[in-house]
Amino acid sequence: MALIAVIGGTGYAGRYIVAEAVERGHSVLSIARSVPTDRVAGATYIEGTLLDVPSLVTQLEGVDVVVSAVSPRGTMEGLMRPNLEALNNSLPESVRLGVIGGAGGSLVAPGGPRLVDSGFPEEFKAEALEAIGVLEDLQSEQTGRDWFFVHPAGSFGAWNPGERTGVYRDGGDVLVTDAAGESYISGADLAVAVLDEIEQPKHHRERFTVGY
Repeated sequence: MALIAVIGGTGYAGRYIVAEAVERGHSVLSIARSVPTDRVAGATYIEGTLLDVPSLVTQLEGVDVVVSAVSPRGTMEGLMRPNLEALNNSLPESVRLGVIGGAGGSLVAPGGPRLVDSGFPEEFKAEALEAIGVLEDLQSEQTGRDWFFVHPAGSFGAWNPGERTGVYRDGGDVLVTDAAGESYISGADLAVAVLDEIEQPKHHRERFTVGY
C-alpha cells in the first residue's frame, strides 16, 4: 500500500479521491487550507496550501504519490501553474505526481483541435488554459519524475455528481463521449480511474482522458 497525499483533498474531486484511496487500504493525507468537520474516516487531514511550496514539501515528506486536485479558479487563478511547477521541482524524484486537470485540453477527435478551442464557454477559458499550461510544463520538465495528468469528461463537477459504478473508459488524448455525443463521469468514478492509475500505472509521463 502507498502513502498518497491529495492536495485540495476537501474539494469536489479531491474528497472522492481521498475516499477511494482509503477504501482500497492506502494511507491517505488530505491537504487543504482548512480542515473540514466532515471527514473521510481513515484519512489524515492537515492544513496546507500550494501557495507555500516550501512548507508543503515538508508536510509531504515520506509520501509515495502526490495528487493535485486544486482548481485554478478564485484565489488560485494564475497561481496554480507556477506553484505546481515549483512543487514538481522540489519533491524527491521518487515521488509520483498526478494532476487533475480540466476537460479543456483534451482533443475533440484524434489529431483534432482541443476542446478549449472548439466553442468552449468563455467564462471557463482562463482556468482551462492554466490547466493546459500545467500539462505543458510537465511535458517539458527535465527532472525525469514519473507523472500523470487526467482530463475528466466535459460534464464533470459538483453540479452533476452521479454515482460510483466502478466503470469508465480511457480515451487517451481524446475527450470520451457516449453514443449520444455526451461527455460525463461521476466524481466517484474519476477517483476510481485515478486510483487504478496509481495502483497499476499505464500512463508514465502522459495525460489521459476519462469518461463513460
